[in-house]
Amino acid sequence: MSQNQFVDELELAPKLAVLKALAADEHVTRVAERVGLPQPTVSRWLGELGEQLGAPIITRSGRRVRLTRAGRLLADAAARSLAALEPGLREVEEELDPEKGRVVLGFLHMLGRSVVPELVRGFRVEHPHVRFGLIQNARQTLVDKLLDGEIDLALIAPPPDGPEFASAVLFEQELIVVVPSTHRLASRKAVRLGELAHEEFIVLEHGYGLRQITDDLCEAAGFTPKIAFEGQETETVRGLVAAGLGVALLPHPEFTPPAGVRELPLTPRIGRAFGLAWLKNHPLPPAVRAFREHALKTHERQR
Repeated sequence: MSQNQFVDELELAPKLAVLKALAADEHVTRVAERVGLPQPTVSRWLGELGEQLGAPIITRSGRRVRLTRAGRLLADAAARSLAALEPGLREVEEELDPEKGRVVLGFLHMLGRSVVPELVRGFRVEHPHVRFGLIQNARQTLVDKLLDGEIDLALIAPPPDGPEFASAVLFEQELIVVVPSTHRLASRKAVRLGELAHEEFIVLEHGYGLRQITDDLCEAAGFTPKIAFEGQETETVRGLVAAGLGVALLPHPEFTPPAGVRELPLTPRIGRAFGLAWLKNHPLPPAVRAFREHALKTHERQR
């Protein structure tokens, strides 16, 4: 195919609206007014398109023009292209408008009971039309999704410390030792982490933030925990402790703990920080920025 037998896509793109309008009203002056261009520019574009195609796309009929068969085919293609583009433009408009955008938030499973619903509820009071995508998963999976651009923000513990991330601590959660009620330490008022060096631990699987924190704290205390069981939910871990199968480092329960456990504070006190994280050099849409600021202000007031 020779050079003058096809139209370069970059040259055609700005002319799509002209072709679509011309199909509806074969009057060059009115078409020029509708698309906001000078009439000579529209006439020149139509002539250039005909030259590039190797066949005219319009014929004159008094003060009006008529699309040729080639012109009609090209105008129909322009209408289809613009129709396909319209939903994407609407999505872009919504993303750029904090009142119409979408926030994709990743968070740990345990935060889905109260923390995240309260944050979203409070934000929607001022921004009722913002849509949310809520992703629950393990910490490392959420970090990976943040890096891949699948989520906008991640609410996790501990917050990521890589150079590609920015984060702010929202709140801290105390960690305690959970032992069976028949355990040798069950009657104590507090426990030092080093006293658990010879115990069997029940922990979350690798990839969960609490597992990383447990491993790091035990290492800092001078021992490597002996792992008896690994789970995916803190309440499952608590239940295994109640069954006498080991000890665990856990946060305070949101609900009444099962019978058969004793929960002891650590001395010195140990907590884990929950942070809201985002990519440092990745511009955030207005709706995402607005939600980030809401989350930071909300927990600043609660401190």
